Amino acid sequence: MGLAMRIVRCIAFLAALLMALDASSQPDIFGEVIAIADGDTMRLLTAEKSQVKIRLAEIDTPERGQPYASRAREALAELVFRKPVRVVYVDTDRYGRTVGRVYVGDLDVNAELVRRGAAWVYRKYARDESLYRLEDEARSARRGIWSLPEVQRMPPWEWRRGKRAAAAPVARSEPAAAGFECGSKTYCREMRSCQEALFHLNECGLARIDGDDDGMPCEKICR
Repeated sequence: MGLAMRIVRCIAFLAALLMALDASSQPDIFGEVIAIADGDTMRLLTAEKSQVKIRLAEIDTPERGQPYASRAREALAELVFRKPVRVVYVDTDRYGRTVGRVYVGDLDVNAELVRRGAAWVYRKYARDESLYRLEDEARSARRGIWSLPEVQRMPPWEWRRGKRAAAAPVARSEPAAAGFECGSKTYCREMRSCQEALFHLNECGLARIDGDDDGMPCEKICR
């Protein structure tokens, strides 16, 4: 292995270690679930009467408009709605949502949704190898998503990518005339319009401005 490759791997290891240490330093969040947005997003009310939006870590459920989206939302509601939960902090996403593993008593809700076939393992972010085993078992048993015809079993991240591709012509309409240039900007706060953000996402591959992979960058200006 070359020196450069060893350095890259060392940096990646240190970055992962720092993320793990940061997550371990965050206290668990306790509260009652008061709202369900979709199959992997909910809102809870803490004892201090603060509302916290939670994105379940390492899993991804069908988006609104996809087959099984409403049933995935119902599955999450059945497990957590109006129940006291504990959230083990993993990260905070670019929308300010707390990303975490959710527990009702000893039940790991994230894992249970995968076991029921109500959620996919989110390949991009999953670190818990046991989730893949649960997904394989759900697929073999044809539970939930896996009971659908194969043509309807599109992973949510692929579905969002399809939406992004559909939005691409908007960005390509007149980039030169608008003066857009790849590499000139890297953050949503630098974008002057939704068209410019779409150009940087679709033409330049600036994935960081589409943090939830839904094909729509910089939601504050692309609503």
